[in-house]
Amino acid sequence: METAVAYGAMKAGRVPFDPVAFFTHPRTILRLLSWVFSIVVFSCIVNEGYINIGSERLLCVFNKNAHACNYGMTVGVACFLGSICFLILDVYFPSMSNLKDRKRVVLFDLIFSGVASFLWFVGFCFLANQWQATSPDELPLAQGSDAARAIITFCFFSILSWLVVSLNAVMLHCHLWRIMHISGFTSV
Repeated sequence: METAVAYGAMKAGRVPFDPVAFFTHPRTILRLLSWVFSIVVFSCIVNEGYINIGSERLLCVFNKNAHACNYGMTVGVACFLGSICFLILDVYFPSMSNLKDRKRVVLFDLIFSGVASFLWFVGFCFLANQWQATSPDELPLAQGSDAARAIITFCFFSILSWLVVSLNAVMLHCHLWRIMHISGFTSV
């Protein structure tokens, strides 16, 4: 017997919350990876992304461009918070009985993850360009070099993780669309 599903979730109240199934679900693993990548990026910028050379003024390790560090921190914190919000929504998603609410959650997930992957791509290009323009003379004893390389690397990993989350949301949305139109649910 096939169980009824809508937007990737069982009907509300059918299955109790199973933490093992939740944490082994690919979407949850991807969100946790995206969350970790965001933490790595903004914590590297906060901890070692700024240096002071002969003065009290802190300068960004990316070609002394404060906008580069600010952009990385902003995108990192936004995606960190977004990952937490969507993890919470994923916990409550199976208990949502309204198809419209499920559709809204999936569409919001699709939009957010698409925008996040684009912002990480822009950040990767911007930070890599600024790092390339940084001369070794600007960083005595290669101070902050390892952090800068880690930031650029995890920006790239974030692009990939958010793209896969976006593709997962597209597949879930297509599945929900089929459920709505096959079951005769016409009110959108």
